[in-house]
Formats: sequence, structure tokens, C-alpha cells
Amino acid sequence: MLHLQLRVPPDLTEEVLRVLCDDETVTNVASVPDVYTKPPGSLVIADVAREGANPVVAALRALDLHHTGSIMLTEPGTLFSDAANAAERAAPGIPDDAVVWDVVENRVRTESVLSWAFLAFLTLATLIAGVGRLLDQPILIIGAMVVGPEFSPVAAICLALARPRLSLLPQGVKTLVVGLTFAVAVAAPLWAAAHVLGMASRVDASNGASTDFIIRPDVWSFVIALLAGLAGVLALTTSKSGPLVGVFISVTTVPAVGTIALALGVGAWAEIPGAALQLALNLAGIVLSGTLTVLVQRLVWARVEGPARRVRLHG
Repeated sequence: MLHLQLRVPPDLTEEVLRVLCDDETVTNVASVPDVYTKPPGSLVIADVAREGANPVVAALRALDLHHTGSIMLTEPGTLFSDAANAAERAAPGIPDDAVVWDVVENRVRTESVLSWAFLAFLTLATLIAGVGRLLDQPILIIGAMVVGPEFSPVAAICLALARPRLSLLPQGVKTLVVGLTFAVAVAAPLWAAAHVLGMASRVDASNGASTDFIIRPDVWSFVIALLAGLAGVLALTTSKSGPLVGVFISVTTVPAVGTIALALGVGAWAEIPGAALQLALNLAGIVLSGTLTVLVQRLVWARVEGPARRVRLHG
């Protein structure tokens, strides 16, 4: 179940309550008039099944409530209620599979903002990946994959193309391109300094059987990126966020960026084309499969929600 907290102008209260009370997937509806002071308005709260949240939020948006009032969606940790169980049974599908588009869009929009925190984590991941390539240590490559935050802007690009929410596209592309460029621009001079101090050599940076996969992309690199994009978007759009860590570990974006920065710093020019191709294949595969996954989810849930909502409202 999701919890709805609404600030409603007095002239819309009756209509909002009608929308909520007429939907069988909504329960625990309460209204407290004139409780808000800044801005003024009434408080309306309710619980809605995840599978029924999209039509309910769409109906509230159709009343322009997101402009004249406010709509807050939160997920309670635990809810014991027979009425809530009945609302879930009235909703189509299974809660874990439900995609609440407004929640997904808000999460992606927030996490794909170009911030100093994003740049810091991506730069640290790039440096860790460079050390992993230099020392030929796969465990460091895995660590870099986990630290890297680059999936968020990639997910924003997928959602922008498939939802579509084109306003997300410039933000996602900007964050990704600027972030990767910044990480390389910071890491490469540090590797150049390490090279001058004798801590990193061209030979060490160019040899490593355990991490050679970074500079030797093949068809499987693209296949894994496709699978990772599918898994990542599923984890992002459903209530299962745990698999995202596995997605981070399975793709080779940050290791490729780390290798490029290392190669630029120590002058291992032969490493760069392979790492750049690896990066391009991974990004292309994730964006392609992620976008297709969102499209399929949109089509499936449109077919599930439409007839079910008509039955709930008119049956």
C-alpha cells in the first residue's frame, strides 16, 4: 500500500473525496478541513494499493491538484488493516510488480541531478577502477562498480525516451557526460603524478590478465549490458531495489572510464580504444534494453489498469 497525503483547496475537497471514495483500491480516507496554514487548505489522507495508484494520481492531476494543492505519496513500513487487504485484492496484478510512474519519475529526476556528491562518487569509483587495472585486481574493479552512481542518469535517459518525459533527457545526458568527463579530468593528472613518482608504470597499466576484459570488448559485453539494463530498470520501477547492486557489479562502464584515465595519465595509449569501445557498448546496451523495458511495462500496465479501473468505477 501507498499513503496519500493531500493539501486540497476548499472548492476541490468534495471532488477529491469523490475520486478517492469511488475507487475500490483506495481505503482509510479521512478529511480534516482548513488544517493547512501556509498555503491554506484542507488535509485529505488515504491509503491506495500500489497497483491502483497510477489511475488515482492521474485523476487527482486531472483536477489540477498538483498545482492548486499538493500530492504526497509515501510507502508505510507496516500496515495492518483488513480494509487495506481488501483494497489490494480489488487492484489488478501483484503489488511487487506494480509500477507507480510518478514515484519512479521523481526518484530518477532526483538521483540524476548533477551534484558534487555525484561527481565525487563517480571520481572515486574511477580512481578505484584505475587502481584495479594497474594492480590487475578484479576485486577492486567490483568495488568501483558498486561505488559508481552512473546508472541514475542512464535510467533517466531510458525513462525520458520511453515514458516519454523528454524534459528528463537533457538532465540525464548532461549528468552522464559531464560526470564522466569530470572524473577522467581529475583522475588522469593524478595518475600522471603517480607515473612521475614511479608509482604507476606504462607496463603495469598495459598488462593484467585478470582485468583484460575491460580493454577487450566482445559480443558478450553488449549482451551483458542488455541484461543489466533490463534488470536495472525492473529493480528501479518495481518495489525490488536490492537487485540494483547486482546491476552495478555486472556492467563495465566505470572500469572502462577508470582505465581510460589511467592510460591517459601514464601514456598507455593502446589501452584507450578498447576501453572506449567497452564504455560505448555498455552504455548503448543499457540504454537500449532499459528503454525497451519501460516501453513494455507501459503497454502491459495500460492494458491491465484500463479494464480493471472501468470495472471498479462502473461495476
